[in-house]
Amino acid sequence: MPAYLILFSFTPQGIHKIKESPARIEAARRTVEAMGGTTKAFYALLGSQYDTLFVIEARDDESLARMSLAIASGGNVRTESHRLFTEAEYRKVVSSLS
Repeated sequence: MPAYLILFSFTPQGIHKIKESPARIEAARRTVEAMGGTTKAFYALLGSQYDTLFVIEARDDESLARMSLAIASGGNVRTESHRLFTEAEYRKVVSSLS
């Protein structure tokens, strides 16, 4: 399955209720799993415009979009998503260049 990075930024509501954040992480993991994805990693970030991130695997871009929107709909975070390519996938892309 393709891998994706989802970057999260707390909204004012999310930071106001920061003590609920660990439970929200678990709820987001359940959302990803319920939609057919897998959470590979979670990290909190320092010194960035982003506060936390997930590395996930999803069936396709549309599935990832649904997951991101479902998580963001709680109003506690804004999301930014990126497709990740393994080294092997990257080499395949580059080797296909003419």
